[in-house]
Amino acid sequence: LTKGKLTLLCDAKTDGSFLVHHFLSFYLKANCKVCFVALIQSFSHYNIVGQKLGVSLTTARERGQLVFLEGLKSSVDVFFRSQEEPHPLQFLREANTGNLQPLFEFVREALKPGDNAEAAWRCPVLLVDDLSVLLSLGVGAVAVLDFIHYCRATVCCELKGNIVTLVHDSGDAEDEENDVLLNGLSHQSHLILRAEGLATGFCRDVHGQLRILWRRPSQLTAQRDRSLTYQYKIQDKSVSFFAKGMSPAVL
Repeated sequence: LTKGKLTLLCDAKTDGSFLVHHFLSFYLKANCKVCFVALIQSFSHYNIVGQKLGVSLTTARERGQLVFLEGLKSSVDVFFRSQEEPHPLQFLREANTGNLQPLFEFVREALKPGDNAEAAWRCPVLLVDDLSVLLSLGVGAVAVLDFIHYCRATVCCELKGNIVTLVHDSGDAEDEENDVLLNGLSHQSHLILRAEGLATGFCRDVHGQLRILWRRPSQLTAQRDRSLTYQYKIQDKSVSFFAKGMSPAVL
């Protein structure tokens, strides 16, 4: 299990959420302490998919292994509590929406080493699904990159843990904020998984292709980044990967 890494999940013209579910189940099975900032779906949605992949989010949350921030519910709570009470999504009720410090404080508190009761957990992991939502809520790309910078300093460097986050690639040349966010994260990432829809359109037996790029962001070496491309098909409880043009349906 590698530590101190930032993994960027990116999807373009397809739904890359299957990658989020994979990493969530992987780290829970690996006995890691996970802080999941879920801004897209409800807890029950992730739990149902998790059960298909062999993990129970309910059990993980009850035993303290999983700290789950349910953005859909929490966004409503922000407006019905007093201003004095801190909330991870406090920026929603502020005129200046660039302040993500309460969200960072939530992550740091969730993953900080505790008493001996937590000694059993392996490395801490921050999972975010997905950062593009923050842009849609009015937060600037620079503020989101600052948030990830502070999380990297704490989770990756200080606590020797990992960060996995999803960002959408809208493919819109005029969406400068999203481009700034995507480029900024790409330069910091050690691993980039980019799910793309097929250029030829919908296919029943091939749902898309996955580009895998291993990067060395902090090493000034002559070694080049490595990349591979696979095609994939999402099934009920798993994902099948195969080389381009090697789908069982074709063969």
